[in-house]
Amino acid sequence: MIEVDALTKRFGDILAVDRLSFTVQAGGVLGFLGPNGAGKSTTMKMLTGFLRPTSGTARVNGVDIQAEPVAAKRQLGYLPEGAPAYGEMTVYSFLAFIAEVRGLAGGTARRRLDQVIREVHLDQVLSQRIETLSKGFRRRVGLAQAILHDPGVLILDEPTDGLDPNQKHEVRNLIRGMSSDKIIVISTHILEEVDAVCTRAMIIGHGRVLADGTPEELAARSRYHGAVSIHFIEPVDAVKALQALPGVREVEVHEGGRSITVFPTVGVTLLPGIARLVEERGWEIDGLHQQRGHLDEVFRDITGGAAA
Repeated sequence: MIEVDALTKRFGDILAVDRLSFTVQAGGVLGFLGPNGAGKSTTMKMLTGFLRPTSGTARVNGVDIQAEPVAAKRQLGYLPEGAPAYGEMTVYSFLAFIAEVRGLAGGTARRRLDQVIREVHLDQVLSQRIETLSKGFRRRVGLAQAILHDPGVLILDEPTDGLDPNQKHEVRNLIRGMSSDKIIVISTHILEEVDAVCTRAMIIGHGRVLADGTPEELAARSRYHGAVSIHFIEPVDAVKALQALPGVREVEVHEGGRSITVFPTVGVTLLPGIARLVEERGWEIDGLHQQRGHLDEVFRDITGGAAA
């Protein structure tokens, strides 16, 4: 596991990370969320030994990142912010160099290079210099070097930054596929990423943990959790009938009556009763669904004013 114990980082008078403590175990993906300046990238750099904490420490599978940095880094794959690489090298020569640095040689190195190049879809740019690549391809090269040695722990800072929708889908599938037997931590400000790949989400602000739970648990904190949306083919005066249903807390009307959102009181499930009412009244609808909650709303509520 990763164990983070009272991790703290100051830059002069700025407290970037404030006694951060948490643990992560294999078999899931932790999404590390927060507004710009919340301390996400600084925490990633300390976890991987690239930045020395002011106080506190982190352990990777029991190995202290400060006391035994080389041993800890052997177990890590790291995609830093911006995916830095040697721009004058070709993609293949850079990855071959990383394989050598990671202690891979001979047939083992060739097999891992072939596999990772295939998984990250780098075949068409292997002979290009990295400095000539698009942002998306540079990001993929960065991901390739992080997973090349098949590490047990992956720390990925904005892994899909700069990728087009198809590339994002491929990278997310790759992350999900690797997560069953690895510890994976991704830093992101893209809430779509949380729904797509994360089994746990931690929101930080001012370098402190503000919320920690599954995406479903966080979404349940939204006022839209359990709300039912109805989309009518033509506007309908349905507010009074909906308000009369047991367990209805509030009704909101949108689009001149063509769309209505019905909010429940705590612990009430409204969907079956609303479905019966729609059938009884003969309302013509083209959509009826129960919402799980809006992560973006929860994120704003939790982090309001938290950006440094």
